[in-house]
Amino acid sequence: MPVTGPRTAPTPAPAPVPAARPAPPSEGGAGRGPRRRDGSGWWPYLLIAPTVAGAAFLLLYPLLRGLVISTQEFGLRELINGDAEFVGLDNYRTLLEDPRFWEVVRRTFLFMAVNVVLIVVLATLVALLISRLGRFGRTAVLSGLVLAWGMPVIAATTVFQWLFHSEYGVVNWGLTRLGFESFDRYVWLANGPAAFAILVVLVVWQSVPFAAVTLYAALTTVPRELNEAARLDGASGFQAFRSVTFPMLRPVFMLVICLEVIWTFRAFVQIWVLTQGGPGDATTILPVYAVQTALAAQRYDLGTAASVITVTLMSGVLVVYFRQLYKQEAEQ
Repeated sequence: MPVTGPRTAPTPAPAPVPAARPAPPSEGGAGRGPRRRDGSGWWPYLLIAPTVAGAAFLLLYPLLRGLVISTQEFGLRELINGDAEFVGLDNYRTLLEDPRFWEVVRRTFLFMAVNVVLIVVLATLVALLISRLGRFGRTAVLSGLVLAWGMPVIAATTVFQWLFHSEYGVVNWGLTRLGFESFDRYVWLANGPAAFAILVVLVVWQSVPFAAVTLYAALTTVPRELNEAARLDGASGFQAFRSVTFPMLRPVFMLVICLEVIWTFRAFVQIWVLTQGGPGDATTILPVYAVQTALAAQRYDLGTAASVITVTLMSGVLVVYFRQLYKQEAEQ
């Protein structure tokens, strides 16, 4: 038999190099580049223009109009005739020289501080409770929070009126059954501290659901491994929350606090329906003071000036809070 050499595998032929595709012709003509598909141009701005214009009209126009009225002598006669006289900063000077105004300012900040602290603390506790419940309990608590949050302000305020009614209120009935005979036919809203406390309870009850749901949604984004590692290192529940959970949720807490500051400053409906600022001035805060000044004495200029000062103070509180928060973030 003839001897043959070892077989070798045939060398594969090189793959053909695909030819480069010619660039597609420009859609806008020879002198233009390819058409951009990122949505740039005037069309998106035209779509949002009605919303921006409506928001600017509803927000900026009342603010500017209020600034103008606060620098005029604007009473009932000027409201009808329209010939208001420019007085500069006289209305602000009148308010700042009024001792009652500064009492209202102090009461406003006290009302805001008490409400915001209670809302944030209770909402945090409720959010932590929800995160530890099972599916059924979590669903029940969240449903109750949403229902309480969705109740109209007037309806909730009316419920509190009946709860603390002097003759038919459930609170007086329950306290007298427990042996506190001094609360029989007790008029809660005729006592200044009691009326103030009732309003705090009402505002906190209405505000905790939103804050609790928001904080619970943020808690679900915190990895469990971090808390478990902190607990393995010997940290208590409070230490784990302070060292792990709170730093990660600091922006959410900042948002909740800012919103609660704004809503507490705007707690006009509850106060006006329950006490109208009384008894005396025990529950009068700046929004109520502005309405009382405008309606009782028909001094719309002083009432508008008080409203401008309210907005300025609220903005100042938020600016100071943001600066302090950003300073802490920068130091970390």
